[in-house]
Amino acid sequence: MKKRCVLPALSAMAALAVQAEIIDRVAVSVGNSAIAASDLAREIRITSFLNGVPPDFSPKNRRATADRMVEQKLIRRELELSHYPVPEPSSADSELDDFRKMHFQSVSEYQRALSEAGIAEQEVRDELLWQLMLLRFIDVRFRPGVQVSEQEIKDYFEKTVKPAAQSGHDITLEDYRDDIEETLAGQRADLELDKWLKETRLRTEIVYHEEAFQ
Repeated sequence: MKKRCVLPALSAMAALAVQAEIIDRVAVSVGNSAIAASDLAREIRITSFLNGVPPDFSPKNRRATADRMVEQKLIRRELELSHYPVPEPSSADSELDDFRKMHFQSVSEYQRALSEAGIAEQEVRDELLWQLMLLRFIDVRFRPGVQVSEQEIKDYFEKTVKPAAQSGHDITLEDYRDDIEETLAGQRADLELDKWLKETRLRTEIVYHEEAFQ
């Protein structure tokens, strides 16, 4: 009986192991946790799928994606430490169903698109759930402290709403007051979130491993 040579097979396995290690290298260290290169690639695929655009794996977009994932980790940590209320996982089901119906004509077309994008439906559901969690966090953490003055509402109406209205259409401030107040409050809450993120970044050891973005 001929003896099989196992060295080539072992060499191939070693090469695959090295390749996997390179692909899944740490891209960003965030405190005691890490974001792997494969995490970045998956996030890019999921985001592009939801936005209906081709995935962009350029260094610039990988870095921008890493920045968003760092913020996500910081917010998730705050949610856990401070015990903020979070949506039930099932709350993303209706969001997923609405997304599928809006962008695909059938379930089979949707499943085919998932396969072509190289992602699982659960990953899409998790991303939609995260978006709901983020909105809940902003509403609970920052929205209560936001105040919008009457003058700010009037200025927004005069400078933004009226110029955008169709010519000849008679509109009043009261027609848009609630919408304007909601818009301004949302913008202010987003600014408070940005401020909090900047301060939290300064208190957290964050290391970008540049070789993962070349």
